[in-house]
Amino acid sequence: MFGSRPTALFAALLALLALVVYLEVRSPEAAPTSVGASEQFEPIPVENPALRLDLLERLKKFEYDGTHRSIFSATLPPPPVPVVDPATVRPAVPAPPPGPPPLVVPATFFGYVTDSQTGTRRAFFNEGDDVYVVAVGEVLLGRFRLLQIGNNTAELEEMTTGRRTTLTMTEEPGNS
Repeated sequence: MFGSRPTALFAALLALLALVVYLEVRSPEAAPTSVGASEQFEPIPVENPALRLDLLERLKKFEYDGTHRSIFSATLPPPPVPVVDPATVRPAVPAPPPGPPPLVVPATFFGYVTDSQTGTRRAFFNEGDDVYVVAVGEVLLGRFRLLQIGNNTAELEEMTTGRRTTLTMTEEPGNS
């Protein structure tokens, strides 16, 4: 039913097994040897085989000075406290008072126009629904003087304090 092919394969494997067993049994010199009682014992050459009691006493008195932490905890130990030398500590200098808050203009700069005949520029500002057209040197909202109109910026000065700020052009209101 199975034919001669599986039988031939079984016979070849059996012959291979017999060859491996024969080679293992036949060569005993390839096997590792163990040290037996018949071999001569040679001790390690030591100049003074006396026990060093002074080194043992020093090891008994040794104390570890490093950080102590549990080897069973995954958290790190706290960092060491820095040692401060009193000679290098300077007295605390008070911080300078904070400067004035930044100048806030309640209007938005959204464009400018140049008069083709005179070459003067006028800037467009809006505050809520109100739109203002201001030339250089004129006053915006009763407290900001327009100093300069650039291609993308408008420089304003608060008249009471003299502080200056620059507004960047934003998209014209109403356009999305």
